[in-house]
Amino acid sequence: MAAAAINTTRLWALVAREFWRKARRRLRAGPAYRWRYSGRTPERVLIAPPDLRLADPQIALEIYYGRYPLSGRLVETGGQSPFQIEVANRGWQRSLHGFRWLRHMRAAGTELASANARALVSDWIAMHGSHISGIAWDPGVTSKRIIAWLQHSSVVLQGAEFPFYRAFLKSLAIQIRYLRSIVREMPDGKDRLRARIALAFAALSLPTPASALRAATRNLSEELDRQILPDGGHVSRNPLTVLEILADLLPLRQTYANQAEAPPAALMGAIDRMLPALRFFRHQDGSLARFNGMGATIHDRIAAILRHDDTAGAPLLHAPHSGYERLSMGDVTVIADTGAPPPPDLSTTAHAGCLSFELSSGRQHFIVNAGVDTYGDPEFRPLARATAAHSTATLNDTSSARFSHSPRVSNLVGSPLVGGPRNVPCHRDDGQDHQGFTASHDGYVHRFGIVHERALTLSNRGNLLEGRDRFLRPGGEVANNNGRDFVTVRFHLHPEIKLFKDSDDRLVLTADNADSWAFACADPVPEVEESIYFAGLGGPRISRQLVLSFKASEHSQIEWRLTRIRTEGRPNWN
Repeated sequence: MAAAAINTTRLWALVAREFWRKARRRLRAGPAYRWRYSGRTPERVLIAPPDLRLADPQIALEIYYGRYPLSGRLVETGGQSPFQIEVANRGWQRSLHGFRWLRHMRAAGTELASANARALVSDWIAMHGSHISGIAWDPGVTSKRIIAWLQHSSVVLQGAEFPFYRAFLKSLAIQIRYLRSIVREMPDGKDRLRARIALAFAALSLPTPASALRAATRNLSEELDRQILPDGGHVSRNPLTVLEILADLLPLRQTYANQAEAPPAALMGAIDRMLPALRFFRHQDGSLARFNGMGATIHDRIAAILRHDDTAGAPLLHAPHSGYERLSMGDVTVIADTGAPPPPDLSTTAHAGCLSFELSSGRQHFIVNAGVDTYGDPEFRPLARATAAHSTATLNDTSSARFSHSPRVSNLVGSPLVGGPRNVPCHRDDGQDHQGFTASHDGYVHRFGIVHERALTLSNRGNLLEGRDRFLRPGGEVANNNGRDFVTVRFHLHPEIKLFKDSDDRLVLTADNADSWAFACADPVPEVEESIYFAGLGGPRISRQLVLSFKASEHSQIEWRLTRIRTEGRPNWN
């Protein structure tokens, strides 16, 4: 009860802070503050920073014909400006007002694409430029728009007449001043970091006093030192955030160099740490492990970032600050979550997946987490975040961490994680012929009085993964047989995996053009059940899972193994 009270107090403290932030933001958008955003209009854009995000000229053509494929949703405007129509999907709206789609116009490289870009920017200025409210002026969206307008200013301004040129620069200056006034009050996390990045881009790309660049550089450095962990992970523990922030930091580093300015040490250090961290989360097929908000991977995006990685050698195996472990031998990779959840204000994408793991062999994934459907129905998101959607153990069909789903709360702060493991010790055990770790978490202690401990060992040149799961009371005693000690250990299979039983009655996992893996557990006997894989590029897919069910009072420890085998003749699939 004490833990629940603490979690409730933390949640309402978070709500109160966000309510205060929103109140102050409304005040800053009012007439009493707007005069602060007026001022001198820059004469020109000195430099257009590069953009590493993928661009497709076909999308520029779609936009020209009034079809906007943004945030996983296609909206046809029927000849109207997209800024005039009402679209309920907030992700689509945020993408529209973020203007990252300007890169497709640049990729098209035609006068038509440039004229269309200019017309759409003009529409936005006319409809939203003088009225600071709504999604269009959300600080996170404003940061993306400032960066996009600077990066693609050459496309927007190509062939522009002087009145539009001045209107563009005036609007850009107002947005920059607005963001500068509000950035300190933004919630913690990647949006605030991106706002600091946007202000640094602006100080480099526009004629500004040297003092403005120094201040932007100093503030960016402080934010990077605070949000980027020593092992290169982000404080949110979301692998996708590492990719997204690198896509902004690498062009910013180049912009400092292009302007003959020395990049700050914090920027250089963050990039040097984050590139290996991105490789840490990467399976050999190029996809990122599905933890804490990670969904489907667009492989070319990662390749575009890692082209800038000149670090040598294999990825790190130990990320203690981010709370992850990696086992890697030959072409076999195991990545596991061994960390406590992030603070509540950074946990709106965090999952209750402590001690879950993923196994890939070559370019094929075998054991996975369900991941998230990035652009799908938000009603599925709680299912994807639950412990049962991860390859780990649940007690009494309960997640190891709790989420707030109250409408009153979600309207202000989303769905933060308000309870979960607080102590997750992890011990690494590597030898000449094996790699492994042992970790435990206390996420079930205050409700059921049981600690979950998991040990994973990869050996035999990557051909054998051995696991041990223990469920004991905090002092090491066997759990009480009180009807609250029912355990389910899940191993979610990738949708491409097929199952059959071999002559030794083992469940064999296999896929086309890949090795097979045999799963064995003497007691309890594994069962096969249906599952959902949320992280498919085409949306959720039906998959299967191996399930071990038992009572902790009867099986305080179970052992299982996955052994790689060569399958020459393929039997009939179940």
